[in-house]
Amino acid sequence: MSVSPQRRQEIIDALRRGTVPRNSLDAFAVGLGGFETALDEELQKVSSVGSVFKAVRGEYGCGKTFFARWLADRARKLGFASAEVQVSETETPLHRLETVYRRLMERLSTADTPQGAWRNIVDGWFYALEEDVLAEGAIDANDQKALIERTNELLEQRLAKVTNTAPTFSAALRGYRQAQAAGDRAIADGILAWLAGQPNVAAAAKRFCGVKGDIDHFGALSFLQGVLIVLRDSGHPGLLLVLDEVETIQRVRSDVRDKSLNALRQLIDETDSGRFPGLYLVITGTPAFYEGPQGIQRLEPLAQRLHVDFQTDARFDNPRAPQIRLPAFSLERLCLVGCKVRDIYQQHAQAPDRIATMCNDAYVQELAQAVAGKLGGKVGVAPRIFLKKLVSDILDRVDQFTDFVPREHYTLTMNDTEMTAVERQAMGATDVDEIELDL
Repeated sequence: MSVSPQRRQEIIDALRRGTVPRNSLDAFAVGLGGFETALDEELQKVSSVGSVFKAVRGEYGCGKTFFARWLADRARKLGFASAEVQVSETETPLHRLETVYRRLMERLSTADTPQGAWRNIVDGWFYALEEDVLAEGAIDANDQKALIERTNELLEQRLAKVTNTAPTFSAALRGYRQAQAAGDRAIADGILAWLAGQPNVAAAAKRFCGVKGDIDHFGALSFLQGVLIVLRDSGHPGLLLVLDEVETIQRVRSDVRDKSLNALRQLIDETDSGRFPGLYLVITGTPAFYEGPQGIQRLEPLAQRLHVDFQTDARFDNPRAPQIRLPAFSLERLCLVGCKVRDIYQQHAQAPDRIATMCNDAYVQELAQAVAGKLGGKVGVAPRIFLKKLVSDILDRVDQFTDFVPREHYTLTMNDTEMTAVERQAMGATDVDEIELDL
């Protein structure tokens, strides 16, 4: 698959750092074909003013974050907005939905705005409202005052449902429009920040649009409704929201864990009830989170909603189910991904012929086997570090040094500082001779 030089650079730079790229993941996705039809059907349902919830399960290394970003990339190509929120005890606790909302708004992205797309979306929405007003033919385009008044009336009509539960959302949008018309950028910026859930917004901005305080847990859900309406009216069929690494709530205090599970249940129930038309909500977690005593099994209603029978052969897993499991990485799949990454690298490399010769399929397989071997044969843990080594240790060197021959000049080494805790654990002693006794 051919990719542009810019996309190629984004992919290669991310893999060189040992992270998952945010765009063009379909260029080297492997093993996800069985999900495509069902997910596209669900995206179509959301774009038809429906809502969908999906739970993704998989062991470390099987590609949960990759899957989530691949799906988000797919959604953005259909015009959706997307946001990926990493759940964490300190930065983004799940039981504080106002914080989740704030992170969502910070990471809001569209096909043409990789992050922080809220301003563009709101400005695009007001432009669409003005176009609708002018299309009515009753107001002159040069009559700014009448145009703003009629636009505000249309705003109230579109946000009528949200205004019933969160009147401050439409009040703030109206204030933002007025501040922009008056040329007061500081006030407009403050109002937009407040709408996005930011704390410590200047009192003058809130006073200008007649709002007080900050968004709380319940206000966040009402504001999410408003965001979805603005998205749809500005030409985006919906929002794909990913809550990644939800399993981290297993490690918090029991009272916080219970609050987090209840917040998750509330979010899923509200999505199922149709409160959020245009929302595709995805959570990711390990099997232990779904099946273990510290995860969703602690809250019976949540466990019931997410239960799926995975006793059947994985070949017959239902991709339409509320919970899906990702296939574990095999050595064959690891090699296939490696070859796809090599092909992407080669497309705009300085020395494509040398890469084709020195990094042929056989060498990629040797490197994959070596990395997996260093990790105790646990192929599922290997993808991140394997792709990092392939790009930074092999492909970069072959591309830059004409006398570098991987089989002669490279010996695979893996240092603790470059590995995650799970990778270090997999690399632990596998034989009695490897154990050093501290005498």
